[in-house]
Amino acid sequence: MPEPAIPAPETSYIGKGIGLLFLALVFFTLMDAVAKRLGQSYAPAMVIWARFAVNLALVSLIFRGSFLAHARSRQPGLQLLRGLFQMATVALFFLAIRSIGLAEAAALTDLNPVLITLGAALFLGEKIGPRRVAGICVSFLGAMIILRPGAGVMDPAALYALAAAFTYAGGTLMTRVVRFDSTATSVIWSAGVGTAMSSLALPFFWQEVAPVDLPLFLAVGALGAVGQALLIKAFRAAPAGVLAPYGYFGLVLSSLWGWIFFAALPDLYTVLGAGVIVAAGLWVWNAERRAARAR
Repeated sequence: MPEPAIPAPETSYIGKGIGLLFLALVFFTLMDAVAKRLGQSYAPAMVIWARFAVNLALVSLIFRGSFLAHARSRQPGLQLLRGLFQMATVALFFLAIRSIGLAEAAALTDLNPVLITLGAALFLGEKIGPRRVAGICVSFLGAMIILRPGAGVMDPAALYALAAAFTYAGGTLMTRVVRFDSTATSVIWSAGVGTAMSSLALPFFWQEVAPVDLPLFLAVGALGAVGQALLIKAFRAAPAGVLAPYGYFGLVLSSLWGWIFFAALPDLYTVLGAGVIVAAGLWVWNAERRAARAR
């Protein structure tokens, strides 16, 4: 999940931030592809646990001399809630891609930019104008095009991806709220809460792992950890408002990996709905940018 952007970066670093974001999206979408592959043979609970446990192990190794110091939070309750949102996002998305294509799941979760705008207005008191309201409504129209409720073709697993967009937005809003903690503290709490919660479910779904699949379980956590590190660096190098439109590149990557690894391409309704969602997201982004300039 993106961390809050560090204000006022130098202009020369904006290109670096965009490049780092692209790399982060490559790692995250590859993680999703590996998770989908594992989900065809193993319980999702095992894949979710690997995602967080490997991440926690890597974080512990990086901060081995100061792990406890970094783990101390000024807002432990809010960090716990943030971690639960992030864990729910991963769990819901992994459940979704077990049954539907990567592109379809990515398109539905791309609702999160407008959901963040809506949530900021409802829960953080940020103002929301008619343009943003229109963008939110249009984005949901795009989601309905993909889901096609009532047409008899909707896969119930798609609702997991839609729910993941909401939990992702909730986690992002909580990231804004826990601004008094360092990035390292937030990363440790995210990995720790996810590992703890998924460990509770693991004994009920555990099955023997084939030796050939062990590297894939390690890859799920490693790809997610590297992607998160790159994402944080990207938001340190460039403002969130600059990076926001480039986040939709992940949809292209998800479609690419779906084609390469699973011989699956998004259908016409997914392409059309994704286009509507992206257009609505860019509309909201442009409205926020204009509002910021006016202020």
